[in-house]
Amino acid sequence: MSDFATLRDDLILRLRRAAPAMRTVTEGEGGVSLTSDWCSPLKPGQPMWFGGVRLGKAYVSYHLMPVYTHPALAAKISPALKKRMQGKSCFNFKVADAALFDELEALTREGAALYSNV
Repeated sequence: MSDFATLRDDLILRLRRAAPAMRTVTEGEGGVSLTSDWCSPLKPGQPMWFGGVRLGKAYVSYHLMPVYTHPALAAKISPALKKRMQGKSCFNFKVADAALFDELEALTREGAALYSNV
């Protein structure tokens, strides 16, 4: 198994552990995608995308939509984790970083609570 595959698996484990109520939409070697019960404001009747993990060629991406939809949650992102941000809700990793992964898991847990209370 490649280092990126190990990284992907660790991030998927953390995502699922922090957001157990979210539903799996896709799952495979490329990663996983989760939705919530919250309806998308842009697509009425469709579940809101919560986040996911994607295995890429140059890095593994961790997507967490609550940091985009809830600015107060985004304000809690540390400068070190912010350096890993690509766009508004995506974090890219080439190597494991336990401290950043712990922070991301905590943000995910808080985001899952926000998406469960909408």
